[in-house]
Amino acid sequence: MPSTTRTAPLPDLERAPGRPPLLPADPGGDAPGWVASHRRALRAAVTEHGAVLVRGLDLRDASGTAAVRDALGALPLAERETFAAREPYGDGVLSATPWPSNQPMCMHHELSYALEFPGLMLFACLRAPERGGATGVADAAAVLEALPDELTARFEREGWLLTRSFNGEIGAGPAEAFGSDDRTAIEAYCRANAIRATWRPDGELRTEQRRPAVLRHPADGRRCWFNQVAFLNEWTLAPEIRAYLIEEYGADGLPFNTRYGNGEPISEDVVRLINEVYEAHTERRPWETGDLLIVDNLRAAHSREPYEGPREVVVAPADPTAPADLPTRFTRFTRTEMSAS
Repeated sequence: MPSTTRTAPLPDLERAPGRPPLLPADPGGDAPGWVASHRRALRAAVTEHGAVLVRGLDLRDASGTAAVRDALGALPLAERETFAAREPYGDGVLSATPWPSNQPMCMHHELSYALEFPGLMLFACLRAPERGGATGVADAAAVLEALPDELTARFEREGWLLTRSFNGEIGAGPAEAFGSDDRTAIEAYCRANAIRATWRPDGELRTEQRRPAVLRHPADGRRCWFNQVAFLNEWTLAPEIRAYLIEEYGADGLPFNTRYGNGEPISEDVVRLINEVYEAHTERRPWETGDLLIVDNLRAAHSREPYEGPREVVVAPADPTAPADLPTRFTRFTRTEMSAS
């Protein structure tokens, strides 16, 4: 029978404009025990606010992060379809996505292009940078409300299309993304997950997948802007990087790009608008070593600021989630589409 400490109330959350809620913790050297004793209240706070930064747990390694995740009652997620290879630390804990320290990582929802995605993301700061490097969060329901109705109606109707070209140089390779380098296994995974896979004459794999851009949160039914339309689009790239990639791989061979669900290109001004709305709704707190940020991955998008100095943040994707009752246009391609080159 569960202990009565499982329902212990949380300390008061500290709120400040432009910053996610901060929860002070005093675990007395037992971070998993503290999290377990506040499990229900802590998960309820994350559901209510979208993200909570817990300060005082003094997390120092990946194993401690995994122990806290387990104490929270969150199930680890085996990552598939990653866009950039992470270093695995064991027990479902990974390095942060490799990304140049002088470049921002724009707002996105983890694996929003997969049919199964993490419901929770746990970020543990094992070493805070000298300057910058905050993990920002943005309320997905507020972002949806702030975007133009005509734009969100189109995305809600059509969804969005993600195209990937596995060129062997940029981003994760097929084996890292699909868990195998065997063509038959990759094709089977793609068929099972509504991904159209095409092998080019040089052996390069190209994939396309259509996904919903708006989902309802299972806890309260609120509609959330849930996608990576802007983050993986060519217009989010720095101009010089976009120019280089197009020169190197061609406009149709970019490692990643996004389109409207019907295949039409998304204009630069639309991508800029989405990123501007994200920025207007971003909340940040500077990391301190030992912090834990818990993010409801459907309710809140996350980002990363540029930084200076060493920074070590580990990630534990958790609570595998598959949205119920998706229209078939988002869960399968037609036979004609699947066979098209």
